[in-house]
Amino acid sequence: MGMRHAAPAGALIAATALLGVPAHAEAAPPAAPARASSGPVAPARTGDAPVTAAGTDNAPAAPGRAENGPVGGADLGRHGVIAPLGVKAPPKTAARSYVIADADTGEVLAAKDPHGRFLPASTLKTLTALTLIPKIDKKLKIRPSRNAVNQEGSAVGLVTKPLYTAEDLFKALMLVSGNDCAMALAEANGGLDKTLREMNDEAKRLQAYDTVAKTPSGLDKPGQSSSAYDLALIARAGLADRDFRRYVSLKTDKFPAPKGYYEIGNHNRLLWRYPGMIGIKNGWTTKALGSFVGAARRDGHTIIVSIMRHDGYFWDEVAELLDWGFSARGRVTPVGRLVDPVPEAAPTPVVPAAPQVRASAAPAAAAREPADGPSPALWYALGAVLLGGTAWLAYGLRRRRRAD
Repeated sequence: MGMRHAAPAGALIAATALLGVPAHAEAAPPAAPARASSGPVAPARTGDAPVTAAGTDNAPAAPGRAENGPVGGADLGRHGVIAPLGVKAPPKTAARSYVIADADTGEVLAAKDPHGRFLPASTLKTLTALTLIPKIDKKLKIRPSRNAVNQEGSAVGLVTKPLYTAEDLFKALMLVSGNDCAMALAEANGGLDKTLREMNDEAKRLQAYDTVAKTPSGLDKPGQSSSAYDLALIARAGLADRDFRRYVSLKTDKFPAPKGYYEIGNHNRLLWRYPGMIGIKNGWTTKALGSFVGAARRDGHTIIVSIMRHDGYFWDEVAELLDWGFSARGRVTPVGRLVDPVPEAAPTPVVPAAPQVRASAAPAAAAREPADGPSPALWYALGAVLLGGTAWLAYGLRRRRRAD
């Protein structure tokens, strides 16, 4: 009789063993292994200071100003003539604003109200060309729209026929200041809004924070502006582009026409008369008055001069400013500098995911069991075995008492 109840009792003991240790003594699950981050870990923050991306600053506090002062140096925030000591002062000019800079070193040799914001007129086409030359294949055939051929102001005389390559339009843009070419190139780039957005993005990349483009041609429009400092920045960047430099240096070129071609000539008069003149761009509107940005090279050195808001004939004055720049470079303490473009942000490194380890062949029940303990279904099954064993034990004891 005693052996008849061994199975229920054994089942009870086995169930108790399978259920494991009491709940209050349950071991904590092992800590998850360290995982490589998919990106840099944000540093701890203190106070309410804003967190910015590595290698970047917040937007400039004001036009022409970086977080730590005027772009190019503290002295360039002044409005009058800013000249070095110990040398003859720069020649006088009727321009409201100017910059004389060494293109090779970036040193600003002298300036007058360099961050003063004025209407740029057609000198803004330097930014148009700098933005679009890398984006449009120069061999692309372009058929100008009626909107493009009907642009007001200076024009090369486009017609609505596919006669022109993008290079033809870039040349006419910089030689004869074609407003029709500026619009045709903007449309070929995907539209006016897209082009203006990219022009303004390029200005920000160059740190030309005084510059706001509202038209690709420089035709006056409310809110549009630039500065002598920004024009020098843009010109310096343009000189580093082979096509840009080639276009602005052309004295004449042949331009396509419905029947053959006609010759166009560069509006930059100093190309014809100033030794070493590279060229770049002049502009004029009744509201902007005269503006100019140009560069010349002598004895292996390049000087940039930009002027804004001149109300008369400025070519002789620009030549004198260039002469002064060549005589002063390397001999004076610079009053500021042309800053470099904002460096491109480094791409975030991609950390490969850790390889998943496949479980080795094992009993099906063990493979299904999570690492932190038995599954809920197994707990229910064990509970049922426990209850059943208890019932069998009670039933066996009761029968034994009866038999006794």
